[in-house]
Amino acid sequence: MSKLNLRGKDLQRIGFVDDRVMSVAKNIMLKYYKHHNKAEALEILKKVHKNPNKFINHPQLGKIAEVLVEKTQSQKKISVSLNKQKPYKIYGVEGIEKGALDQMATAMQLPISLQGALMPDAHQGYGLPIGGVLATKNEVIPYGVGMDIGCRMCMSIYNMDVNRIRKNETHLKKLLTENTRFGNSVFQGSKNHPILDRPELNEIGFLKTLKKKAREQLGTSGHGNHFVDIGILEVKAYIPEQDLQPGTYFTILSHSGSRGPGAEIARHYTKIAMDKCELPKGARALAWLDLSGEEGMEYWKAMNWAGDYSEANHHVIHDKLSAALGEQPLAMLENHHNFAWKEQLPYGTTAIVHRKGATPAHRDILGIIPGSMASPGYIVRGKGNGESLNSAAHGAGRVMSRSQAKKQFQTKELHELLNQKGVVLIGGGLDESPLAYKDINEVMQLQEDMVEKLAVFKPRIVRME
Repeated sequence: MSKLNLRGKDLQRIGFVDDRVMSVAKNIMLKYYKHHNKAEALEILKKVHKNPNKFINHPQLGKIAEVLVEKTQSQKKISVSLNKQKPYKIYGVEGIEKGALDQMATAMQLPISLQGALMPDAHQGYGLPIGGVLATKNEVIPYGVGMDIGCRMCMSIYNMDVNRIRKNETHLKKLLTENTRFGNSVFQGSKNHPILDRPELNEIGFLKTLKKKAREQLGTSGHGNHFVDIGILEVKAYIPEQDLQPGTYFTILSHSGSRGPGAEIARHYTKIAMDKCELPKGARALAWLDLSGEEGMEYWKAMNWAGDYSEANHHVIHDKLSAALGEQPLAMLENHHNFAWKEQLPYGTTAIVHRKGATPAHRDILGIIPGSMASPGYIVRGKGNGESLNSAAHGAGRVMSRSQAKKQFQTKELHELLNQKGVVLIGGGLDESPLAYKDINEVMQLQEDMVEKLAVFKPRIVRME
C-alpha cells in the first residue's frame, strides 16, 4: 500500500485554513492513519472539522479537535470601549497639526495604554501618528508600528578627502545611480543572503508568501522620503563608541525600511487584529494582538524578521557603494524606528513600547536624526528621558502633505534652493521639497533634554526615487 500523501490544498478543500491546524492534522494522519488512502483520510478529517467537540477525547484525533476548538475561540471578536484619556507628554505642541494630536489622544484612551509621548516632528499618520510613542501592557498594535516596519538610518563614515565630492561629482552621481534602486526598480539576477534563509520564512505560513518579494527587493530603497546621500560629516568632539576623532569625513547616509514585505506584514496582521478586536470608529486602526496569543507571537516574530530584513537592505546598499568607492568605512552607525520593543518603563513596569517615526534615545545610545534633502542631520547620544519614553524625533517632520507640496511649490524654486545649499539632486520631486518640512534646528532645540548633538551631516549629492 502506498504511503498516505496529504497536501495543504487537500485540507483547504475540506475547510482547513489555518497553517498550525493543517500542520497538526497532517502529522496526526501520517502517524496514525498512514495506511488509509487519501479519500478515507480526508473523510475522517472532514468529520473532525465539522464537529471538533465530538472528537475532543479521541486518543488520536483529539489533538486536531483541540487546536480547532482553540482556534475557533481565539477568533471570537471582542468589543472594546475607550477609557478616559491618560495624560501624555507633547514636545513642541504649537507646531503639531490637530490630526496628529487627535490620533495620539485616541491612543491614550485605549484600555491597554500605559504611557505615551508625542515627538516634535509629529504629524498625522494612520493609527498611531508619526512621531507617536506608546507603551502598552503586553499587546502589540501593528499600526502602532507602521507599514514600513523597522525603517532605519544607516551611516558609513570614510577616511576620504571630502573635496572629492565636488571634484568627482559626475563620477559619484553615476556611482549612486548604478548601485542604488528605488521604488519598483530592482537589481536583476539572483540574490543570496542569510536573511532569506531565516527559519521564520518557513515556520510562518504568511511569510512564505513573501519570500519572492523579499528576494527581489533585497538591497533596494523605498519611495517617498527614502534616500541615499553622499555628504560631509563634521565631528566636533571624540565619539568613543565609534572611535571617531574630531574632523570632517566623507559619509554615506541612507534611509529606508523593509519594503514590500514589511507593508504586507502590516496589512495582514492589522486585518487579523481588527477581526479580533472591535474598537469604536476613529480608533479601529489601533486594534491590537495579545503577545500571549498565537497571532500576537506570530506578528512579533514577523516584525522582528522585517526589522532585520531592513537592516540587511542597508548593509547590501552600503557594501555595494563601498566596493564601488574602493574603500572600507572607518565606522558604521545605524538605528531604526517603526518598531516595538519590550522595555522597562521609568517606574519599573515591563511594557511594549511602540515608536512609530521616533528614534530610540536611551541613555548613552547613539542615533541618527536626519533633516531634509537640503538641511543637516545629526548624530546624537540619548539622555534616557523617561517622559519621552527614551525616545526622540526621527527627522524634521512634515508641515504639509505630499499632495499639498506638489500644488504649492514649483520645480524652479526647488532647484534654486538646492543650488543655494550646494546640493545636487538625483530623482526626487516637489513632494519632498525642504519647504514641506519643519526646520530641523527648531526640532532639535525642542528635544535638548532628550538627546545631545555630537556631529552634523550635510548632504551634498542626494539620490531619491
